[in-house]
Amino acid sequence: MSKTRMDGKVAIVTGGASGIGEAAARLFASCGATVVIADVQDELGEAVAASVAGGGCRYVRCDVTDEAQVEAAVAAAVAEHGRSTAGSGRPAYTASKHAVLGLVRAAAGELGRHGVRVNCVSPGGVATPLSCGLTGMSPEEMEAAAEPHNVLRGKVLKAADVAEAMLFLASDQAAFVSGHNLVVDGATTAVNYAVLQSVGL
Repeated sequence: MSKTRMDGKVAIVTGGASGIGEAAARLFASCGATVVIADVQDELGEAVAASVAGGGCRYVRCDVTDEAQVEAAVAAAVAEHGRSTAGSGRPAYTASKHAVLGLVRAAAGELGRHGVRVNCVSPGGVATPLSCGLTGMSPEEMEAAAEPHNVLRGKVLKAADVAEAMLFLASDQAAFVSGHNLVVDGATTAVNYAVLQSVGL
């Protein structure tokens, strides 16, 4: 993996204080991006930003359910670093996947004329602080519970795997990829028609 894949890019990572967002923030920074973590977990966000080598990461408080806060976070990043070239949000999960995919496709069609690419990543179950908190399971328990349902054997899906998919879509290696949903679930939805239908794919 090239450590310069994101040189010159600014990445705003919402939810970057923990879980998949944290993995993405660390990976993007390690590949040369200037990273702005936007989250509501102040202590965790500040700690992640401070721990990223090279000082190319900072934290801003941002509740993504508040449009004004999102606009302010983007404006601050652009003012400090120039045009933001990559945005990374929390991946879509089952209840909202269909709506997210429709939004991604519509936005890709609308923004393509401005040279803006819009994609999304749909991961399988990942043991993150959020998912473990919701299920009451430890990471090990979550991974053990998911294992019998995995189509791809011999591997457990980790936050880092999802972050790698996000990195690809944000990098110039995906320069002509837009309106795409990159599913990172080891073929689970591809071979399980009931799951496929439930998420509108």
